[in-house]
Amino acid sequence: MTWLDTKLLRVHGVQMKDYVVKERMLPAIVLGICFVVGIAIGGQKLADGIVQFKSLNRSVVVKGLSEQEVPADTAIWPIRFKEANNKLNSLINSIDEKNQQVIVFLTAKGFSREDISINPPSITDNEANNYVDSDKIRYRYTADSVVTVYTRDVARVRAAMKDLGELGRQGIAFSTDDYNARTEFLFTGLNNLKPKMIEEATQKAREVAEKFAKDSKSKLGKIKSARQGVFQINDRDRNTPYIKRVRVISTVEYYLVD
Repeated sequence: MTWLDTKLLRVHGVQMKDYVVKERMLPAIVLGICFVVGIAIGGQKLADGIVQFKSLNRSVVVKGLSEQEVPADTAIWPIRFKEANNKLNSLINSIDEKNQQVIVFLTAKGFSREDISINPPSITDNEANNYVDSDKIRYRYTADSVVTVYTRDVARVRAAMKDLGELGRQGIAFSTDDYNARTEFLFTGLNNLKPKMIEEATQKAREVAEKFAKDSKSKLGKIKSARQGVFQINDRDRNTPYIKRVRVISTVEYYLVD
């Protein structure tokens, strides 16, 4: 390096230093600008992708209800009575006699012997109960007996239930308030109703979806998913257990298109 070059460097040291620094920083600045621009472009593409994804998957979930009232087609009628005696043999004989009285009553009402079953009696020895004061026991043995009618003639059961007082006049203390003595009315024809009710529930769901699509200025597309709810069979109300309400809800998800 010549003397003149050294002097020029000294005189213009600051300028040369700035020049060198700027020259070294230029690639980094360019890289940084490219990076920022890249992020901006990539972010825009990412945003566009989310919008497109949501747009491609626009859907609406709707529910459709099908409900129908049907008469019960099966009845389970337990006639439950209590008996008490201090002698076990006498107690059992009394139960057998009254069971036969109940069977005569039922056959007179039109039930066949095949409709009627007799459960083994439930006998309690009250003296064997440690929680009962033996001095206050009137009868050592008490028993519950149940005669059950199982039939598909629901109307006949309902008619005969009104005449239970005849058994009371024969000395049979039957129970009607006991939960275990409640008459059950069943509906067993669900399989015959399922196809029509599912069709109705699905159609109602579609009507709701079409209304939603119209209000949102869209069109209803294909079904994305569908779920059939559980069929429910309940009494119509507490006073008419022989009338059943069958219901099912279908849940359907439709695509929405512009």
